[in-house]
Amino acid sequence: MADASVPEGQYWFVGSFYPDRDPQDQTERFIADGIWENGFEDRDLDTVKSMKVGDRIAIRTTSVRRNGLPFDPRGHAVPILAVRAVGVVTANPGDGRSVGVEWTRLDNPREWYFYTGRHTIWKVTPSHWMREALIRFAFWGEDQDTERFRNDPAWAKRFADHDPKPEQHFGWTAFYEEMATALLAYRDKRPKLLARLREMQERHEELSFLMDRDRRDNPMPLRDICPFTVMGTFNRGATPAKRTEIAADWAELLGVKAPAPTSFDGIPLLNNQNSWFFPTAGTRQKDDIDSLWDVFEAAIAATDTSEDHERLRFAQAYSRARDIYRVGTKLTMGLFWTRPWNFVPLDGRSRQYLKTELMLDQDFFAADGAAYAQLLDTLASKFEDPQFAVHSFPELSWTAYLERDGRAAQPEAVARPETEDDDDPTPISPQASYTVHDIVTDGCFIAESALNSYLARWRSKKNLILQGPPGTGKTWLARRLAYALIGTKDNKSALRATQFHPNSSYEDFVRGWRPGSDGKLTLVDGPFLEMVERANANPDVPHVMLIEEINRGNPVQVFGELLTLIEAGKRSPRESLQLAYPRSGSESVHVPSNLYIIGTMNLADRSLAIMDLAFRRRFAFVSLEPNVNDAWQEWMAKRHNVASEDLERVRHRFEALNERIAEDPGLGGEFRLGHSFVTPPAEEHVASFNDWFRGVVDTEIVPTLEEYWFDDNAKAVAATEALLDGLA
Repeated sequence: MADASVPEGQYWFVGSFYPDRDPQDQTERFIADGIWENGFEDRDLDTVKSMKVGDRIAIRTTSVRRNGLPFDPRGHAVPILAVRAVGVVTANPGDGRSVGVEWTRLDNPREWYFYTGRHTIWKVTPSHWMREALIRFAFWGEDQDTERFRNDPAWAKRFADHDPKPEQHFGWTAFYEEMATALLAYRDKRPKLLARLREMQERHEELSFLMDRDRRDNPMPLRDICPFTVMGTFNRGATPAKRTEIAADWAELLGVKAPAPTSFDGIPLLNNQNSWFFPTAGTRQKDDIDSLWDVFEAAIAATDTSEDHERLRFAQAYSRARDIYRVGTKLTMGLFWTRPWNFVPLDGRSRQYLKTELMLDQDFFAADGAAYAQLLDTLASKFEDPQFAVHSFPELSWTAYLERDGRAAQPEAVARPETEDDDDPTPISPQASYTVHDIVTDGCFIAESALNSYLARWRSKKNLILQGPPGTGKTWLARRLAYALIGTKDNKSALRATQFHPNSSYEDFVRGWRPGSDGKLTLVDGPFLEMVERANANPDVPHVMLIEEINRGNPVQVFGELLTLIEAGKRSPRESLQLAYPRSGSESVHVPSNLYIIGTMNLADRSLAIMDLAFRRRFAFVSLEPNVNDAWQEWMAKRHNVASEDLERVRHRFEALNERIAEDPGLGGEFRLGHSFVTPPAEEHVASFNDWFRGVVDTEIVPTLEEYWFDDNAKAVAATEALLDGLA
């Protein structure tokens, strides 16, 4: 219950630093004008609208500091909130942009420690002793009981006088933070950093793996490097003694004063055969390494302040960097090394612990920057609860490490080398990356921005259907979207295709009884359960089930109880169900979050009934159009060397044919012909495009038109003549 001296209500702690304004610090203007303004035009509007007349409000700045504190921080950075002005809300026009405030300036800002909030606009209600203490400090001038905060479980591991759990050794965190800060100074001095790396390689033959490769897989010297890869040199599978030796030598070269750790409890490690955070030169995009430096810099900046501008910058940088080929959740390991007290690693052990022990059902693999930042906020809030299982990110990682190994809470075995188990479990030669840009290069005539939106929607919904008229390249595009989602065409086990037909059944697709070689019936898993097993075995890799002609069967009947489990919000062990044909009484199945479904649907098939609404609700739908457009002309000219006048002629005639089909009352737009009718395969050699087109008309388009106008052959003849008129 709240202390009687703290009136119930809303108390606000707000920022005044807006990097897009001049001056950036708006404190003096706010006080002079008697207002406070939201720094965003499209964010937090509802929050500002909820401020009430009479609410108390304080302008605060946040920072971190290691020195000049009224207590011993034990070498750790302390979060600080400085109250610069306090006031009372006097008016709220309800536009979400500003409120009126009667301010009182504090001539000497008052510093508060530890419990400082994570957003520019922070609403505090007196519902917990920490919140009550902050309110009394800011608005009634009481002193902070720093002893109580230092010894609370949320901060005790760093700041308490006596370590409450001495078996957990997190002394390594100070070195890692100082190492990251030193590396940031090399962002614009990467040649010098590479020179330091060459010195390290001369001292440690274990670092010879940092050799680049060209498109023919020939070795070549590195010409650039990212900070996470540098820190990864002492976060790979090796003995603790060797890791200490490498870390100490880096410290010497970069001017790091903190001693290199001798214990590395619970730190997730890279797979030795995939210890990079960027692709080799042969497959690397030009901005990949800069994107990794961007998120590294933004992460450090975001931990030094609670300004939402920095949080937004970090979230955007994170989203870009995690999409680099073969980075994914490995990025969170690098962030954890950079600032261990501020970021959660999403390695295999930690993900499992978050799901099974802490019961967090988020799709960690697909999480973008905003979702990852939200996860950090959720966990940081839970750490403040004394009843929560863990109270910091290092403790979470350490506990997950012990839980996975089934060990008691004992220190790390000094002689036992560790290796990260499943973030990249396939020690194979680098696979060629595949992106949306490659889809366009392969012959897709849809803009990259649209393709990116399809992928984003697929990642969110988990299930996608491409629908459209015949010949619009639905299956072709479905496969390539799958390659882009997976990140490569080379991972054959991550993609499986099947086709539905009117006789498709649950037993064919999921599981059913089949005669065995001994003549007895045996339970056999269908393609979908096989993909479930593959996806569960490799949780960091997206897996795709491609279903062609998904509406030709009865999807509700074919999926059975899995119709519930494929929903995006049900992708969790907590939602598991027993199958119609269980192998045991206790067996239950869930669809993992890294298994994606993509289907194709031909809208012109008259034999199909309307798709069941329950099934439709579980899918996002993308409608494909005939794309005989400028992109088609450019690709045809470049790939098949077709003259522009020939392309223009075919394009106009084909568009006219589709208009005729769309306007026919017995047909409609879904019966138009797609661009594949007039697009030779990329690998096919076309000596004469006109001859090729005439052959397509005779053997593919005419039979289709005759089927369309089976009761009026004259229409088919007229349409054909219009296509071929004057064709040389």
